[in-house]
Amino acid sequence: MSELRKDPIIGRWVIISTERGKRPVDFPSVAIPSRGGFCPFDPGNEDKTPPEVFAFREPGTEPNTPGWRVRVVPNKFPALRIEDQLVRRGEGVFDKMSGTGAHEVVIESPDHGTALCQLEQPQTAEVLKACIQRMRDLKKDRRFRYILVFKNYGEPAGASLEHPHTQIIATPIIPKRVAEELKGAEQHYDLKERCIFCDIILQELEDGVRVVSENKDFVTLTPFASRFPFETWLLPKAHGSAVELLSDGEIDSLAAILKETLGRLRCALQAPPYNFVVHTAPCQDSRLPYYHWHIEIMPKLTKVAGFEWGTGFYINPTLPEDAAKYLREAALDATRPGGDLCPSR
Repeated sequence: MSELRKDPIIGRWVIISTERGKRPVDFPSVAIPSRGGFCPFDPGNEDKTPPEVFAFREPGTEPNTPGWRVRVVPNKFPALRIEDQLVRRGEGVFDKMSGTGAHEVVIESPDHGTALCQLEQPQTAEVLKACIQRMRDLKKDRRFRYILVFKNYGEPAGASLEHPHTQIIATPIIPKRVAEELKGAEQHYDLKERCIFCDIILQELEDGVRVVSENKDFVTLTPFASRFPFETWLLPKAHGSAVELLSDGEIDSLAAILKETLGRLRCALQAPPYNFVVHTAPCQDSRLPYYHWHIEIMPKLTKVAGFEWGTGFYINPTLPEDAAKYLREAALDATRPGGDLCPSR
């Protein structure tokens, strides 16, 4: 029978449709074909993007030339513009402000066809370090209240370019979804003087049924009230409210488990399109006792339709416990390029 589950952080209800009970093989394969043609992110085309603002490069190479390993550039078609002055105004009951912010692209590798989980671990760590370095720099701008790191992989997930990349957007307001998490987490802390995320981690590690993998610093799990089939969260075991406070050693550890988690999803679901988002503390609140930064990974396996839009409920046809089991059973095959993953069966 179906059941409703309540998210313990923000109080959102989801429907787990156990009668549908979808396994990995029950989802249609969504192939991501190569588009071919010109790509502005390929080496040699550096003049086709805005000038880089950060890069990991081979010694002796000049900015905006080949020789980079990870490259960060402003988005050529930004959602928000850093040049705009922040102006707030109203029209009767309506509020609006200028489109002030920042929008950057982290080009993960010179290799056009290599997914993030297929990179060698040091390269994955450099991608994360580039994101965190840019977050640290953007936080210095007092106009910005929040910085979101996110990735769209595959056209069904919103990727407009095939070359693997991650994006960073700084906004002058705290996004509603993050504000809901902050409010729910603060309410739990006021009541129990504990972080709700820390409580979840302790319980999940004890129960084990929704844990996908862990290392000394991080744990990957499928949330109790998952909105989407195979939704996966990656959380630090030690309390921390801001991802940009990680040390280099912790970033290396994060790279290892992120690469593994994305690889398990790639294996179990035949390289699905997906989104991931990094939820972290607002710019001026880096050390909150009640909030816990984390990464949410959401494969694009189902569609949000009328019921979801009309009610705010999500219908998930896969039990989170089953999803975690399937992902745990994905095994590393060192013979595949880049340490890809394949099923153990």
